[in-house]
Amino acid sequence: MKRCLPSVLGLIIGLILVPASRSAPPLIAQTEINYLIGFLGNSGCEFYRNGTWYDSKAAETHLREKYTMLEGSDRIRSSEDFIEQVATKSSLSGQPYQIRCSGGEVLTTTQWLYAVLARFRTSGAGAPHTSRGAPGFNVSAANQLISRPS
Repeated sequence: MKRCLPSVLGLIIGLILVPASRSAPPLIAQTEINYLIGFLGNSGCEFYRNGTWYDSKAAETHLREKYTMLEGSDRIRSSEDFIEQVATKSSLSGQPYQIRCSGGEVLTTTQWLYAVLARFRTSGAGAPHTSRGAPGFNVSAANQLISRPS
């Protein structure tokens, strides 16, 4: 019995110290999220964050880093979770992120990314075409989707 005690205590301590495992989002969500981030990065659009306009590559880097921090938290289980919890507003200031493409209308990233996601899903997500280096469609198509009356 005395020989088992250290093993049992070690096991108990190990279980206490090991954090609960967290799972990554489902594969379809990961695919869509990576598509959204990559599409933004290749869009050539400007990204407004905390009072400053950034280029699309800086936006891609920022959202990818923010997503990576939350990816294993079980808070991001879908593309919609990503848009709402990562790509909507600044975690520091609470100010909404905005996007402007080709000097056009300023949209919230929420509006723009939902339009991009909808188009990606309806384009047969498994076989999107390429435009401006990003799979899917061109940026003006996303802006046209937003401006259509519901």
